[in-house]
Amino acid sequence: MGIIGVGGIAQQRHIPVFSKLADKVTITAVSDLNESRAQEVAEKNGIKHVFTDYKDMFNEVDAVTICTPNKSHAEIVIAAHEAGVHVLCEKPMAITVEECEAMIAASKKNNKVLSIAYHYRHKKESRAAKQSMLNGDVGEPLVTRVQALRRRKVPGWGVFTNKELQGGGSLIDYGCHLLDLSLWLLGDPEPVQVVGKAYNRLSKQPNQVNEWGSFEPETFDVDDHVTSYITFENGASLLFECSWSANIKEDKEHLSISGVNGGINVFPFELYQAKNGMLLNLEAQTILGEDNPGIPQAENFIDACLGTADLVVKPEEALKVTKIIEAIYESSETGKSVEITK
Repeated sequence: MGIIGVGGIAQQRHIPVFSKLADKVTITAVSDLNESRAQEVAEKNGIKHVFTDYKDMFNEVDAVTICTPNKSHAEIVIAAHEAGVHVLCEKPMAITVEECEAMIAASKKNNKVLSIAYHYRHKKESRAAKQSMLNGDVGEPLVTRVQALRRRKVPGWGVFTNKELQGGGSLIDYGCHLLDLSLWLLGDPEPVQVVGKAYNRLSKQPNQVNEWGSFEPETFDVDDHVTSYITFENGASLLFECSWSANIKEDKEHLSISGVNGGINVFPFELYQAKNGMLLNLEAQTILGEDNPGIPQAENFIDACLGTADLVVKPEEALKVTKIIEAIYESSETGKSVEITK
């Protein structure tokens, strides 16, 4: 395994996780434009090779994990596949639908694994919810409600507020996780129409009170609060809201699905049904599985590379998330609903 980009997400999640799976994978190389940082990370973790040009890494590895700004995802994925290397790419898949489609084409052309690190699918509650959906506890889904809300927590480090490098703010960074998880739980439905509104008023005000570092309000040009209404080909709908800096009492992460047979809440997992003359609320006392979702994510990717497992996050599914994100931004800019085609 090689790691491209050794910033926070690489050091906090991917390198520790792959290091725990030493019976399956060895990190042999890292690459970063900041050579001193790459050297420091390599020395700290006993990694042999250090590169400033990621292309020089490809001869040393079978697979790479991409932890770079969103703008570079497509370019690096395509180069890796052309060099015969499998890829786990951090979310979101890319900034545009066109880039995502090019990544999928390169994966298919070179017969290499491509997965996107939507790790929320691997949370214990998410897995329980997926099984409940497959068991028919909810039946035909009708309405999904999502809130991914943080109170005054704009990431003040890295390039999270750089629109050119990231493509957006709270939606493309945080809301994408809950969008992806929703589509997975719903069985990968086809989105057909999107109405959305993106705001960045809150973070452009002076004298910010922000819990996650500092940033310049004068140059803040990405979204910090987004709302949307999404409809699918099968008639289901999704009410969506995300924010980095909402003026609310406390952070809130909510995903619920109401269907014909029942309903579920994911965080924490609960099942609601009406039958036998009763309204039933079922809570999960214990959910078996790994607490760190990064571990089953890494294991699934490794096993897919070895040909012993199917990907949990397929690139074609991640493409749909980007289609919705792109449509939300377009709808906000034009003030009109946006139709999505297959």
